[in-house]
Amino acid sequence: MADAPDLAQYLIAPDPKAPRLTRAVTGVDHLGQETEISVVEERPLTIYLNSQEIVTAMTISDYPEYLAVGFLRNQGMLRDGDVVTRVDYDDELEVVVVRTETETNHEEKLKKKTRTSGCAVGTVFGDMMEGLEGVELPQTQVKTSDLYALANTINRTPSLYLEAGAIHGTVLCQGARPLVYMEDVGRHNAVDKISGWMFQHGETAADKMLYTTGRLTSEMVIKCALMGIPVLASRSGFTAWGVEIARQVGLTVIGRMRGQRFVCLSGEDRLLRDVDPASVPDEGKKHARKGGNGR
Repeated sequence: MADAPDLAQYLIAPDPKAPRLTRAVTGVDHLGQETEISVVEERPLTIYLNSQEIVTAMTISDYPEYLAVGFLRNQGMLRDGDVVTRVDYDDELEVVVVRTETETNHEEKLKKKTRTSGCAVGTVFGDMMEGLEGVELPQTQVKTSDLYALANTINRTPSLYLEAGAIHGTVLCQGARPLVYMEDVGRHNAVDKISGWMFQHGETAADKMLYTTGRLTSEMVIKCALMGIPVLASRSGFTAWGVEIARQVGLTVIGRMRGQRFVCLSGEDRLLRDVDPASVPDEGKKHARKGGNGR
């Protein structure tokens, strides 16, 4: 587990003991003995933009306001010039209403729905590539020492994954420091929460990295690029389309990060190899995490 200095680095860290995120369920183990484990709770959350219902997402229900704003942001329904006047969450109705200064109508966009490869079935409205044409990501250099330091800190941080499994984590990072760690049943939701936090707090993206435990799919690459974040890293693997899009937009993509090892399939010219991998402790079984599907 992470020590106090590790957790102190975070602006938002996981809270695996938070009420409503898990519940105890009794079952039978491989020896036929009764056992009790924590399982993740998932609930529907309906997102409105002003008076228009947009989508119902399955989520663990933490940070619903950030999830709603980030989802709308990543769908192109909230743009740079839009002013969010209020974000109202009703816990009983499980509804979030995002209100803006100007009137909105996305009827045509809502007709174009694509189900993505997200574990909790992600949804994208409109053309998935919409908005990428003008994206110019900064050519931010990535120190391999930062990659190793982040992996070491993040993988040892107490999390809902380590408490109950069946969940993905995504972390907004700056250099070797993890800033905001979000978890959810779908990796797309975790990314949207970070996007919402960045939008609400006016956080810059050019000097940031996104670290995820999930696969580097086209959806993940597109979301990261539209957020303006120049580096995307993961413990898990890649999809071919995800790599192709990353190369098109100039996104540095690093996957299969385990102990001393990683693979860079886009932006390798921006890697600064400032540490000998042999000097990095390999990942012990005690702290090993699965990289794709939870546990």
